[in-house]
This record gives sequence, C-alpha cells and structure tokens, in this order.
Amino acid sequence: MKLELTDLEYRRLLDLVYVGNWVLNSCRGNDRFADYDYMQSKLFSYAPKQGMKSLTEFRYGIPVPSQAFVDGGIHEAICDYEDAVFFEILAEELARRDLNIYGPLEEENEALNDCIREYLKEFEAHGVDHIVIES
Repeated sequence: MKLELTDLEYRRLLDLVYVGNWVLNSCRGNDRFADYDYMQSKLFSYAPKQGMKSLTEFRYGIPVPSQAFVDGGIHEAICDYEDAVFFEILAEELARRDLNIYGPLEEENEALNDCIREYLKEFEAHGVDHIVIES
C-alpha cells in the first residue's frame, strides 16, 4: 500500500498515532500492545526524511517521539480530554447513585440526564472543590 500525504497531513497523523498509542498503552505497564508501539515507531521513523527531524529521537536504535514532540502541546490535548471524560463519568456515576439507577438503561431517562446536567454545572463552576467524602 502506498499512502500519499501532505506535510501537514503527515504531522496530524503523527499526533493521532501518538494520542491513540497513549490511550491504548499508557496505563498498561509492561503489558503494552507492542504492535501499536511498532506502528508508532514506524510512522515516526519517516519524520527526519520529511524535514521534521526534531519530532523523532532514537532509543536503543528505535525511533520514538522526541521530547520536543511530547512537550509541544500534545499532552495538553490529552489532559483536556481526560478532564472532560473524568467529569462526565463522575457526573453520571453520582447521578446514578442519587437516583438508584444501576446497570444499562432500556430507554432515555430524563431524570438521570437532568441530574447529570446539574452535576456538570457544579463541576464547571467549582471543579471538585465542593466534593466531600464522609467516612
């Protein structure tokens, strides 16, 4: 297969591959999906040939995203995503707890959605500052 990309398209592909591999492997410790690491290395290996040498460095002879790439804003995007997902999951879990709704829903639940929206408003206004855990 031959894939033709502009420099900008290739650069965006590197971002997507890095983010995808981060999601799949960042929490796996030594049990990483090696085939995704391999694909990331393969795609980053082309960066120097495309005039993007600063995006790749070599560790033990293997091309990996450079520290410059990692520090270039990609983790801010990942953090924004993680924050959004965190608050959405927390809001739904708290709403389900409040309404005693467990397991999958058969149909749309307006009360649940309203409760989720209230929690999301609270989190948007105050983050986790008002969360109290009582023992």
